[in-house]
Amino acid sequence: QVQLLESGGGLVQAGGSLRLSCAASGRTFTTYAMGWFRQAPGKERECVASISRIGSSAAYADFVKGRFTISRDNAKNTVRLQMSGLKPEDTAVYHCAAADSSRIPIETSYVHYWGQGTQVTVSS
Repeated sequence: QVQLLESGGGLVQAGGSLRLSCAASGRTFTTYAMGWFRQAPGKERECVASISRIGSSAAYADFVKGRFTISRDNAKNTVRLQMSGLKPEDTAVYHCAAADSSRIPIETSYVHYWGQGTQVTVSS
């Protein structure tokens, strides 16, 4: 069993930055590829960024490439998402996800655990 707890969301002006963190419980953190998904009102949940089990590779959705960076610290059971150049269309609830998969980007069907999410709001 893995529990995921996100933090770091908030309100920011367009062009600003935020850093999201996800703390994972349990001893099997390195078993999972980790990712960040987001869901805006009326839209489907979409994968923003994924990182492999040991952090050697990462994948990004085209709409965040060059602006967002995902990282993980397996010693501390944490995964982070550094977001810069934020746009109003980045407004959404951001969820941390743990997937039982060796491949990235993570597909929703492989996600075993979800965090409850943290709200990110970007004002214009």
